[in-house]
Amino acid sequence: MVIQIPKETSPRPFLKWAGGKSRLIQQYIPYFPKSYKNYYEPFLGGGAVFFYLQPTAAILTDINAELINAYGCVRDNVEELISILKEHKNRHNKDYYYSVRNNSVGSDIEKAARLIYLNKTCFNGLYRVNSQGKFNVPLGRYDNPNICHEDLLRVASIALSHAKIQQADFTEVLNYATSSDDFVFFDPPYHPISDTSYFTAYSQNCFTKKDQEVLRDTCAELASRGVKVMVCNSDSEFIQKIYTDINFETYKIKAARSINSNIKNRGRIYELLITSFKDFYLPKQ
Repeated sequence: MVIQIPKETSPRPFLKWAGGKSRLIQQYIPYFPKSYKNYYEPFLGGGAVFFYLQPTAAILTDINAELINAYGCVRDNVEELISILKEHKNRHNKDYYYSVRNNSVGSDIEKAARLIYLNKTCFNGLYRVNSQGKFNVPLGRYDNPNICHEDLLRVASIALSHAKIQQADFTEVLNYATSSDDFVFFDPPYHPISDTSYFTAYSQNCFTKKDQEVLRDTCAELASRGVKVMVCNSDSEFIQKIYTDINFETYKIKAARSINSNIKNRGRIYELLITSFKDFYLPKQ
């Protein structure tokens, strides 16, 4: 059977993800390296940069096992996944949401469908688990959530078809990226710019200052091999300093803060885009 996908459906994230880069891609474009053969994304999340670049060779990793399982199922079993999501869509209501949220057992494909269903129907599309590792985000207020976007899932499956997808800590990229043919994009949990802006509170494990320094050291080692490294993070003094210390370039990017319970605290802020290379076309000032 030939699957017909509308031409206007381009590869893009099939999940909502805190800190996702879909809205920032246009600002990132001038800073992407001119050439590379292999792409690595160790904090996969929503995968916006991967879906935009559509590299021919990629290794995509994340520490989140549920997320990695979902990507693998989209790549390898998209039609079966769509079938289960259709059932979730047909049965969706408040009671059904909490029933699914409280039931984490099932096959890999059922777990992937559960993650996508909860992601499309929970509050703000957040991924958050409690100390027992159980998803605990309440139901969102959506009149008609797009639980099963068939065309988007199919085109994402095609984009992922040549990618290696695996659960791994970000430091494992050191086992793969070795030369100037390699491009690594890091989108870690952001360092807080204030005591109340800890985005990492939405995950089971906080990403500490020490973790940020280990990431910096990983970037430095990759750069010493000639690997092209790009990192995004908050525009904080701490992040500025640790990357200036290893002679990386830093650029300010305008971003919108949308995840905040108080709408008055949402709005335009700056983030940092950090690179180990200058092999790109700078935007006109």
